[in-house]
Amino acid sequence: MPKLVVAERDAQALLVPMIEQARPFATGETLITADAGYHSEANLKQLSERGIPALIADGLMRRRDERFKDQGKHKAGPDPLYNKAPAPKHASSGKFRPQDFAHDPEHNSCICPAGKSLYSNGSHCAVKGRTHHKFTGAKRDCVPCELRDQCLRTPDKTLVRQVALFHQGQASTLRHTEAMRRRIDSAEGRALYGRRIATVEPVFGNLRHNKRLDRFTLRGQLKVDTQWKLYCMVHNIEKLTHHGYAQ
Repeated sequence: MPKLVVAERDAQALLVPMIEQARPFATGETLITADAGYHSEANLKQLSERGIPALIADGLMRRRDERFKDQGKHKAGPDPLYNKAPAPKHASSGKFRPQDFAHDPEHNSCICPAGKSLYSNGSHCAVKGRTHHKFTGAKRDCVPCELRDQCLRTPDKTLVRQVALFHQGQASTLRHTEAMRRRIDSAEGRALYGRRIATVEPVFGNLRHNKRLDRFTLRGQLKVDTQWKLYCMVHNIEKLTHHGYAQ
């Protein structure tokens, strides 16, 4: 059966409509959480403007969390006898790129993937006719940082990270992204977001492992949607039964 591929921008556009449909069931203690697939400056801005409390992960959240620094060793590597795909040209780099830094031109601020502020040391620098803004990290932040290997080409020689952010003409700022990074990286944010392991993920684990829904057996969006809702209905009935709702 061919894979169902959804473009990232389409998935991001679904966040706010889904939240709006669920708002009648929300209470004063409701907190919206979503994974990195729904993270965008536009989504965070809409949630902020509507006063909806939320924790939306970004793609670098786990890299900034020291609890996951050794997660790579638990991942199964590709089978060299089966995987015949050529290795990516830049597979050995894996370094943070300028777009991984949250830049707010209006407030002249720049936040690195580790959540630390860089200081400005040049606002109108030019290289080959292109203007860029230079930011540099502080030694007190860069030297003890656990992400040095991902941030610096030669971490044993280079003390701090420098990043050049070129002016591309768009007026987009990342103030909401920066605010979300700070909130989700806080002790409270990590504790709240971590509850997804016990609230959201078990649903998919039950449907995929216990109910064996590891693939759809029907074709067409309408039929697939019906099959998915049928399995979700069974999951909910089972949940109510185990919690003594019938009594």
